[in-house]
Amino acid sequence: MQGAERDWCIAVIRVGMLPFFLPLGIIGFYRYLWYFIKVLAWMVYEPVQPKANPTYVPSQDVTIVVPTIDAGEEFKIAARSWLACDPKEIIIITETSMLGPLQELANEVNPEKIRVLTVSKANKRLQMVAGVNATSTEILVFADDDAIWKPTMLQYILACFEDLKMGGVGTCQTVHAVNPNGHQTVWEVLAGFRLTIRNIEVAASTHIDGGVCCLSGRTAAYRTLILRDPAFQFGFQNDLWLGKYPLNSGDDKFLTRWMVTHGWNTFVQVCPEAELFSTFKDNWRFIKQVLRWTRNTWRSDFRSLFTERKIWSRHPFVAFTMLDKIFNPISLLSGPILVAVFAVEQSAGPTNSPLPIWNIIVSYIGWLLLTRGLKLIPHFFKRPQDVIHLPAWLLFNYYFAVMKVYALFTLHEVGWGTRAGVGTTLAADIEKEQNQQSSNVETVTGDRLNEKRPDHTQLDMNN
Repeated sequence: MQGAERDWCIAVIRVGMLPFFLPLGIIGFYRYLWYFIKVLAWMVYEPVQPKANPTYVPSQDVTIVVPTIDAGEEFKIAARSWLACDPKEIIIITETSMLGPLQELANEVNPEKIRVLTVSKANKRLQMVAGVNATSTEILVFADDDAIWKPTMLQYILACFEDLKMGGVGTCQTVHAVNPNGHQTVWEVLAGFRLTIRNIEVAASTHIDGGVCCLSGRTAAYRTLILRDPAFQFGFQNDLWLGKYPLNSGDDKFLTRWMVTHGWNTFVQVCPEAELFSTFKDNWRFIKQVLRWTRNTWRSDFRSLFTERKIWSRHPFVAFTMLDKIFNPISLLSGPILVAVFAVEQSAGPTNSPLPIWNIIVSYIGWLLLTRGLKLIPHFFKRPQDVIHLPAWLLFNYYFAVMKVYALFTLHEVGWGTRAGVGTTLAADIEKEQNQQSSNVETVTGDRLNEKRPDHTQLDMNN
């Protein structure tokens, strides 16, 4: 140990902060060891390969269900990519007011294979259940209206269902730029960084114990019979946080937990053939998306770990990963705090002067950039130009740590965040209101028919 490293260690001991920095060093060693284990598992992970004579074929056994309320031109691009996979049918579920625009989009793409259905009010879970009940195939795939697939997507998804206990299958993801020229804003690059790390983590957990924290709702496949279960549909549409806050986002978290608690297997296909492209907010509204996802993660992980608890026995690696993420903000934020205290509290010794504050800050930031950059090497192989956004990624990490703490104390906020008024009503309540309105219409129509019906008895008497 020489030079600056020796001076740093001597200064730490002299200031008397070794009892504080030693635990931090141990935590740092543990975290990077944990990440090394994930990377190693990701490297040896293997996707399920399609069989020459598969049990399920897309044209006979797959329905794609797309709940949406504001699909635009990107829908046509996505829909054409789905059709290239040759599903039996695509069902679009929207609110009544959007029937016209979405029907026009469907007609432009393929009116024979795309069916548009409606519910009375925008509510993703209500729309998803309506899609499930309209499905006639054994396999159902939920997809976002902007999820762009490769032609091999369904073949690789269906390959996993050769396992009769397979209940749900997810995919890997990457960012599709909103800009037609392909340019990504810093917000989209940050989303890409997150997806790179997510792809590594889901491949690792799938390889190690077959589990996954979440089968992302951007594209996920399930056996239809599971979702037709009245118990599932009741729980899905009556999901309350703390018994009073209606949950409508976090549908993919609910579905994943249902697979775990009801004995079904899950798998994530992390390979180029099963990679989807998805758009993200290309401005600061991306932060609102992340906040919603973070709240959903807190709620779902608490339920998995401490309420349902099946995750501990079925997928212990996933359970430990969830537990690790609970303490992640504390360990992340403690680093700069302790370094700042050290910079202020250090004092000169008999043979050496205090380290300059700028030296400490620059060294610490350099170390952080190096370690964060190492985690993103798989991303930089694909998009080396994104390395200039590494400082933004570092800042985002610390902002995200603070956001996680904020999200923890605002779990009662259940709105969609990026869509005003969406996600604040329980799906089951909307369904009851819809059924009541239908019942009232039928009653009124019946009364009017009775009023117009001639009195046959009176006519006969007159005759």
